[in-house]
Amino acid sequence: MAGDRRAPGALDGTGGAGVPPSRGTAAASGRPWSRYDDARTAVVRDILRTVISALAAEAGRARLDILDAGGGTGGFAVPLAGLGHNVTVIDPSPDSLAAAERRAAEMNVPLSVVQGDVADLAMVAGEASADLVLCHSVLEYVDSPADAMASIAQVLRPAGAVSVLAASSVAAVIHRALAGRFDDARRLLAEIGSGSGQPAGPPVTGVAGTSPGPGAGRPRRFTLAAVVGLIEAAGLRAGRAHGVRIFADLVPGMFADADPGAADALLALEQAASAHPAFHDIATQFHIVGYR
Repeated sequence: MAGDRRAPGALDGTGGAGVPPSRGTAAASGRPWSRYDDARTAVVRDILRTVISALAAEAGRARLDILDAGGGTGGFAVPLAGLGHNVTVIDPSPDSLAAAERRAAEMNVPLSVVQGDVADLAMVAGEASADLVLCHSVLEYVDSPADAMASIAQVLRPAGAVSVLAASSVAAVIHRALAGRFDDARRLLAEIGSGSGQPAGPPVTGVAGTSPGPGAGRPRRFTLAAVVGLIEAAGLRAGRAHGVRIFADLVPGMFADADPGAADALLALEQAASAHPAFHDIATQFHIVGYR
């Protein structure tokens, strides 16, 4: 697990002081926040907003303790800190953590950063210490997704939750085919397997329904069933799934950026399709919340 591999953005479309969030290093370059980018991240932000409200009501306090495992440059962590929560980013990359600190300083919000891996969560934060853990684009890179999820479950409080964002193996096949990379698409299709959800190639220990991971020189991709299995195997209850970047990754960004009306329509389409089970597998990523 290294760096922030996630699509950056803010929970509510703005930073802690109402400043449009940056895209990677966009703050330095002056690149404006893109409505196309908003369509790529809005679903996750909306879900987190709902989950956080429910967790706060359950806990009887407005300020939650949140861990962002593999949070890198703070694309989600800093906006959450700006909403008043106690947020800690844990990531193995010192450069990414330094960038997260700079982003927090620019937004004038407190943020804790710790160099470490998802396996270090209990040692860093303590058992049963977190109301919410973000696990966004992390399972693709860890040595053992099952061990990573077990580590996350260990730090969750009795009423806590984990927000999981993972790459879809089915979408990877579709995107390569649309790009004319038919041999790559066929190879990825074979790795998904047929019916059982098992990869056709050498299995990754403890994970069914994934393509080979870092040991094969590329990140894993998952079926939704595989991620649900990881959540449940860690003793958590899997909530409702949502597709993320269903159409936004298929539509050229210039269309949405050039026409505000088209950008709004794309965003509305993404939000409408995200909860529809028929679109889960073809989404670039899927999001699911696991509950203690």
